[in-house]
Amino acid sequence: MERSLELGNVTRVQEFVLLGLSMSPETREVLFAVFLTLYLLTLLENALIVFLVCSHTELHKPMYFFLGNLSCLEMCYVSVTMPSLLMGLWMGPYHVPFPACMTQLFFFITLICTECTLLASMAYDRYVAICRPLHYPLLMQPQVCLGLAGTSWLGGLLVSVAKTACIASLSYCGPNVLNHFFCDVSPLLNLSCTHVALTELVDFLSAIIILWGSLLVAIASYVAIGRAVLHMPSAAARCKAFSTCASHLVVVGIFYSAALFIYARPSRIEAMDLNKVLSVVYTVATPMCNPVIYCLRNREVQAAFRRALRGS
Repeated sequence: MERSLELGNVTRVQEFVLLGLSMSPETREVLFAVFLTLYLLTLLENALIVFLVCSHTELHKPMYFFLGNLSCLEMCYVSVTMPSLLMGLWMGPYHVPFPACMTQLFFFITLICTECTLLASMAYDRYVAICRPLHYPLLMQPQVCLGLAGTSWLGGLLVSVAKTACIASLSYCGPNVLNHFFCDVSPLLNLSCTHVALTELVDFLSAIIILWGSLLVAIASYVAIGRAVLHMPSAAARCKAFSTCASHLVVVGIFYSAALFIYARPSRIEAMDLNKVLSVVYTVATPMCNPVIYCLRNREVQAAFRRALRGS
């Protein structure tokens, strides 16, 4: 009877309080304007890339197909996290209903896992283009590209279903304050009042399969690319090959460094202020910089952009 009464007194949290980027109101106002500008700029850049890839036949190539997918993903990705960040800067700490928090978590996990596998697919594409150029049309046929992209999206969706279901099934008895600017895995695990062993196991396995697996594919691709570039006879060929891969390698390094630091460990993470800074890197900075690094400095994309301006 006493045990039943004790369990009955445990009330499930119905909402969470997001602290956001805790700072003075004056600083929040300035950052609100800055992040709103970055958000709109990110949407504009990525929408431009999608438009150019879809509307110009000379960009109907595997590399630009993956870049178009990545730009679509980045628009969704930044739209999942940035509204919460802007809301916190505008209002300060605010309440989020439990279902809304789990929904945001679901879409966030889906998109970050999809991005990991998409980046690996892009690394493989560059490997085939540089190391096996004669077989490139055969190995990177449209069906293969569609399969790689579809597998990336489906894999992210399945992992997200498993992780979100585990986290949503945990008991949250209070406190209900999330020291973050959106509903993320680690802050939610820190608030759970039940054992999180199964959830941490699922988190750990998904990190091995998605994060480490895709990272190993990218590393193996670039090791092979590096060896092939070093054996090229002319300096001009080496520079051209390096220029097509350097931008992707930089973005992969930044994204995986931040993501692995936060998500590749199965234990709860306590240094939440550092986590928030790193989260800003891959939820705000990376989606904004990707179009510039990947496409807007590319000659074919620049030519397509100029033709689009003349046509308008």
